[in-house]
Amino acid sequence: MSEDIKKGLLGIVVDETTVSQVMPDINSLTYRGYAVQDLCEKCSFEEVAYLVLNKELPNKTQLNKFKKQLEENRNITINLREIVKHMPKRSHPMDVARTVVSVMGLEDKETNSNSPAANMRKAIRIFAKTPTAIAAFFRSRKGKNVIPPKKKLSFSENFFYMCFGKVPKKEIVKAFDVSLILYAEHSFNVSTFTARTITSSLSDIHGAITGAIASLKGPLHGGANEEVMHMFKKIKKPENAAKWILDALEKKKIIMGFGHRVYSKGDSRVPTMKKYYLKVAELLKEKNLPKMSQIIEDIMLEKKNIHPNVDYTTGPIYHLMGFDTDFFTPIFVISRITGWSAHIMEQHAANKLIRPLSKYSGEKHRKVMLLNQR
Repeated sequence: MSEDIKKGLLGIVVDETTVSQVMPDINSLTYRGYAVQDLCEKCSFEEVAYLVLNKELPNKTQLNKFKKQLEENRNITINLREIVKHMPKRSHPMDVARTVVSVMGLEDKETNSNSPAANMRKAIRIFAKTPTAIAAFFRSRKGKNVIPPKKKLSFSENFFYMCFGKVPKKEIVKAFDVSLILYAEHSFNVSTFTARTITSSLSDIHGAITGAIASLKGPLHGGANEEVMHMFKKIKKPENAAKWILDALEKKKIIMGFGHRVYSKGDSRVPTMKKYYLKVAELLKEKNLPKMSQIIEDIMLEKKNIHPNVDYTTGPIYHLMGFDTDFFTPIFVISRITGWSAHIMEQHAANKLIRPLSKYSGEKHRKVMLLNQR
């Protein structure tokens, strides 16, 4: 009897989770039961991070305590800062992100403890420190002085401050907050499944998140937002958009930023992110990018009946905010650390080693010949 092979585990349910789900009846991604679009409009990123990690939205006291924990853990060691400063300037920031989390594991006194309390403390430390390390590389590779974190700034404000030395207008900070909320968690995606697989061997949270970052780097996952911006840079102006996309479709090229395996009616995160993308573009008086975006979106829907995913809107908005294209996916990282951490802790709570089977399709049994007989 031949086995039914599901390439890419398509349609296979491997475990259960309480962290998030896409609800088909309302076509919405939900975190702990809350629709992400509602969270974007009514909550800060810190509130959503707390929700993902702690299962409930915080009250004012809990939120203030959580913010204080993040503030107290934002600083990175002198050792890590020096490592970042001496990394090759041409390194991809995702490789830097992967490395800094690994170094944090070397420095953390609780690395080898997988108790629930220790894992929560480590999750908060990784969440707080990673943006500081990434921002340090953002500046050091440009030959600029590293800016340490500043207290009394929100998570998003602080990241802007560490990268640029200033905090932008509140509308831009809000749009960035929204992008982080939308990127925070997405069930058993490739990087999350990687993190859970690593965790299932009872490895540590630093190792699991390091592996998740390596997985997220790929253009078929987190790296899609970078590829979207590379596409826009090739097109250059709205007048070229229709010809470019029609030519690409004719040549059967993969168009990044479109389609998603778990959404049949379009990525539920897109309307919210698109709204804030257009707000930022209007604020900055940028007209070309939104025009190009819309032309390509319309043609993809008309010709292929494929909707854009959230990466299609985060790519250009991060560009407008002043971030280098290869930093788009590391921004994804600083948000998704919350989701990964929640899944890692959930995996530990009811662990079973993840070890699927494979169907062998290689050579049949062969006899080994001595060297002088081959």
